[in-house]
Amino acid sequence: MAVQQVGASLAGQPVRAASRKLPLWRRVWRERWMYLLMLPGFAYFVVFEYLPLGGNIAAWQDYSPYLGLDRSLWVGWDNFVRIFEDPELIRAFWNTLLLSSLQIVFAFPAPLLLALMLQSILSDRVRRVVQAIVYLPHFIGWVIVISIWNEILGPLGVLNGVLTGLGLPAADIIGNPAAFPGLVTAQVVWKEVGWGTIIFLAALLNIPSELYEQAAIDRAGPWRRLWHVTLPGLASVIVLLLILRLGSVLSVGFEQILLQQPIYGADAAQTLDTFVYFRGINGGDWGLATAAGLVKGLVASALVIGSNQLAKRLGGEGIF
Repeated sequence: MAVQQVGASLAGQPVRAASRKLPLWRRVWRERWMYLLMLPGFAYFVVFEYLPLGGNIAAWQDYSPYLGLDRSLWVGWDNFVRIFEDPELIRAFWNTLLLSSLQIVFAFPAPLLLALMLQSILSDRVRRVVQAIVYLPHFIGWVIVISIWNEILGPLGVLNGVLTGLGLPAADIIGNPAAFPGLVTAQVVWKEVGWGTIIFLAALLNIPSELYEQAAIDRAGPWRRLWHVTLPGLASVIVLLLILRLGSVLSVGFEQILLQQPIYGADAAQTLDTFVYFRGINGGDWGLATAAGLVKGLVASALVIGSNQLAKRLGGEGIF
């Protein structure tokens, strides 16, 4: 048997060597159907992701769409200097950081908690019903979500109707700038918690059941099994998702914020994405908006790379 395996491996070596000696175009032609299947995805990234990167040149110009990139006036680093001097942009940055921090603290662990709760349900029928209910909001558009929340929490909504009927003061939520960060975070949790649970449920299935059995034999209670078996088994997934979330820390939902900004005002509901939209597209200050978007992308890249290196230093695997 060993002789046969050695002979098979030796026989396969000339075939692999001959395959490597083939010209590039012959190897491509041999795998043409695989490359053909990859073509639509490759074309998508080229057209919608890589080609638009050339437009970042406008960050160093007083760009005008009527003149184009080749004839617009070059202003050097003036747009980047204006970023740190514009009070509206600075306010938008702090609003974005606040909303993103709240979502990391509350919205990020919510799918994990829900997945642990669903795993503890013994009845498969009850688990499927709960999953269907919590997954449904993910497929509802933000326009409908915000309309539903306004109907419930608005001045004439269901909540205030109940409070007024009980002789209690009405709740000032919709339209109150102080309540906006918490409201946005609650909307994200309600809409996306079920969808995010899918990843954690799949990760929970990969934890060997023998570990739970051994922990039970060692008389470990539910909390100790959670701490010493479940969470270590989910550590790699949690780190991966957290790194990816840090990469979008300066993006907090353009459509969600844009739809509610007229109600709460720019002081509370202006973020970097809405600032780029209003200042660039509506206001025509394309150079400043492009510079702000470019800095935002660089900060996001730095956060992903830095958090990935930190995860590796702490003994994790990271994402690259």
